[in-house]
Amino acid sequence: MSQILTSRQAEELHRALIAYLTSNNLPNTAAALRAELGIGEDVFDAATAKKYEGLLEKKWTSVVRLQKKIMELEARNQALQNELDNSTPTSRQNKDPVNWLPKSPARHTLQSHRNPITCVAFHPVFTSLASGSEDQTIKIWDWELGELERTIKGHTKAVLDVDFGGPRGNTLLASCSSDLTIKLWDPSDEYKNIRTLPGHDHSVSAVRFIPSGVAGSSGNLLVSASRDKTLRIWDVSTGYCVKTIRGHAEWVRDVCPSFDGRYVLSTSDDHTGRLWDISLPNPEQKTTLIGHEHVVLCCAIAPPASYPHLASMAGMKKPPPATSSVEFMATGSRDKTIRLWDARGNCIKILVGHDNWVRGLVFHPGGKFLLSVADDYTLRCWDLTQDGRCVKTISDAHGHFVQCIRWAPSIVKEPSVPNGDAQGDANGTPKKNAAPGVIDPSQIRCVIATGSVDLNVRIFAN
Repeated sequence: MSQILTSRQAEELHRALIAYLTSNNLPNTAAALRAELGIGEDVFDAATAKKYEGLLEKKWTSVVRLQKKIMELEARNQALQNELDNSTPTSRQNKDPVNWLPKSPARHTLQSHRNPITCVAFHPVFTSLASGSEDQTIKIWDWELGELERTIKGHTKAVLDVDFGGPRGNTLLASCSSDLTIKLWDPSDEYKNIRTLPGHDHSVSAVRFIPSGVAGSSGNLLVSASRDKTLRIWDVSTGYCVKTIRGHAEWVRDVCPSFDGRYVLSTSDDHTGRLWDISLPNPEQKTTLIGHEHVVLCCAIAPPASYPHLASMAGMKKPPPATSSVEFMATGSRDKTIRLWDARGNCIKILVGHDNWVRGLVFHPGGKFLLSVADDYTLRCWDLTQDGRCVKTISDAHGHFVQCIRWAPSIVKEPSVPNGDAQGDANGTPKKNAAPGVIDPSQIRCVIATGSVDLNVRIFAN
């Protein structure tokens, strides 16, 4: 004892022990301890006993509390060490877009919307970003400078989704709304509203341009998802609905086309995801994704760059060819999970980590990561080379529910060709001799946009 405690500390402990025994009606034990330690009444009277009463209990509880605190700090230290061990050094990240992940703080916080932000979309060529909001407006920003360029008004209810694309050489902005319409805007003519597409019987929740590739398509097709339980395919050059797809039993929340424009993946309040072959005159349901226990809010189709990692996760001996367009998919749900699927509809992995509804998903163009945002205010990065482990969490991505995420399109190095001849497209479609869907790592743009109920759009950039 003398080696651990100083003589004064030992004396304090002895007196506290005697006071504890006395206050707990153990006079004989207290007397025996006094006798052994040689502490008489003259040294330890009633006033001294009162002074030391409760000291032992106080010290004991504070030790337990400190032990708990130490354990918490050790666990946090271990988590940070793990993140550090698995992260790519910053110097390497800057040179290696394949391993780049967003980090806090955001480069820009864009503020102007008056109600929650529902959607964001990058222009395929310029540094423009469109954001849609429940305030019925679309705002166009320069994401590089972090400045507002213009506000577009036209919808009479909340804007639920936006997307850039359209016929070759004529990039358009499409928007959809709770006012049951889809609107097309021309960025080259000061975002003039050139067409309104009516036809859905309820809120239009998602809209995406379909890449050129489908027979008879020259990039002029658009797909929309609605609360009327349907998906519709539109010809933007005429404004006509060319196909209506029925199959979901409830509100269709999200839609994602494949890079070759042959398939679309949709998710719904009916707890399913569905993959449709839209290259046929009458689109057919190819796969149904069953497993989520709540509304499925978002989806993403994996790029060919991720096939080797996802194939390994699925237990496949070799990855599918990069020319195949829909081999793996991801869906996010109100059940707080993300599910990874193969083309046959088998769930190959459930990613658990978010504490609230998962709202948005995007695959890293380099193929190694999947990024997600949710109502738990976070942005999470899942490493597909480590069996889908969450390797990074930006816990302060926003101050409220994070409703959307988009990755900036890859840099178009080839000069655009008028009218989109066989060599390339003006809206960033790869040259025909490049493997479709495969992106040169040097062309990856390390820029992400997120939007939130906190009224902010955030730009995370290298």
